[in-house]
Amino acid sequence: MALSPTLRQVDPLRHDGRLYRSLCQMSTTPAGMWLAEKVSWKIDPYLLSLTGGRISTAWPIPSALLETRGARTGSRRRNATIYFHDGDRATIIASYRVEPRHPAWYHNVRAHPDVVYGGQPFRAHIVADPAEKERLWALADRVFPPFALYREWAARANRSIPIVQLLPR
Repeated sequence: MALSPTLRQVDPLRHDGRLYRSLCQMSTTPAGMWLAEKVSWKIDPYLLSLTGGRISTAWPIPSALLETRGARTGSRRRNATIYFHDGDRATIIASYRVEPRHPAWYHNVRAHPDVVYGGQPFRAHIVADPAEKERLWALADRVFPPFALYREWAARANRSIPIVQLLPR
């Protein structure tokens, strides 16, 4: 299946440069976390929508617009998430950084698994198999190294971070 130009192929095995790693590291600082929560999370859904997925405040970290229906209301919801590809599947992580709960979009995809991601229709699947989760975590950590730190923070809150794979429809 050919990918839409709005959802670029993200190879998790690709090595990124010093700038990329520095931006990932900066995102775990108090200033980086404040910026993400107060600015990026609010602006990126609009920015990604207006630019057809080409521009995000997370650049060069790969992110795309996830469009779901609210778990209770059924209303349209939009969130930017970091992703990578595993074959033809887009993989997203429901980290929510230091929060002791899952992000709202995770509950939405559980209730309504048909989603649009990067302008393409997908069906969300929560990864349950421990061996598969371990394999995907190794890939996720290559794309966004702070995920390892997020797992530590989540474990302190007795939370396991879900991995969601999006299968093309």
